[in-house]
This record gives sequence, C-alpha cells and structure tokens, in this order.
Amino acid sequence: MAAKKQTLQLARQLFKLSFENGQITAERVSGVLGYVEKIQPPAIVAVLKAYERLVAAELARGHAIVEHAGSVTPAALQSIAAALTKKYGRAVTASAKPNPALLAGLRVRVGDDIYENSVSSQLGALAAAV
Repeated sequence: MAAKKQTLQLARQLFKLSFENGQITAERVSGVLGYVEKIQPPAIVAVLKAYERLVAAELARGHAIVEHAGSVTPAALQSIAAALTKKYGRAVTASAKPNPALLAGLRVRVGDDIYENSVSSQLGALAAAV
C-alpha cells in the first residue's frame, strides 16, 4: 500500500512540473518524460500510467465536446467556447461531434462536467417521473 501511495505522489509531483504559466506544455511534458527515463523510478510503468491519467484529465478540462443531432455552426461553437471560458476562468476550445441519438438539442462535455439540453434527456426525465 505504501508503494502505491509513493507512486501516486511521484506522479503528482511530475504532473506539477508539466505546467508553464498555468498550462501544460509539450516541452515540459517532454522534459518530465526525459527525467523519468533518466532516473528509472521503482514501478516506472505505474508512475507513467498515473501521470498519463493526470495529464489527460487536465487536457480534457480545456476542451468541450459538443454533441449534436442536427448541425452546429462554427459561430455557435465559438459562442459555447466563449461562455465556457468565462464560466471556468480558463481557455476552453470546442469541437462538434454528431450524435443522432439526441434527437434534437445539445450535450456539452468539458472534462467530467456534462451540460445537456436535448430532447432525449427530456424524454428520459419524463419517463422516469411517470
């Protein structure tokens, strides 16, 4: 159990080293990976997997996936990105992803947060209430 705790602690320390001016940069990540290769810590695979999860989660926090049933204009995507940037206080980009199961409306996913206003979710809520 102590080894797992040390692995996670090292992964978090490496994660903190990956930031420059509040954002993860490719140069910093490359430097961290070079350092890990040089020192060869115990349980290197576990450290790298934990580090990868932390980096992936952080990168997901800066990108919104807008699922839609119909079409979404570039202006709408820019508007969504601007609103989320304001809400989260950090830069958020947006990309569209078709999802015909929504019937109509949108589902926006930013990291672990989901904002949904679709016909399918409203029908599901109505069915659950009955």
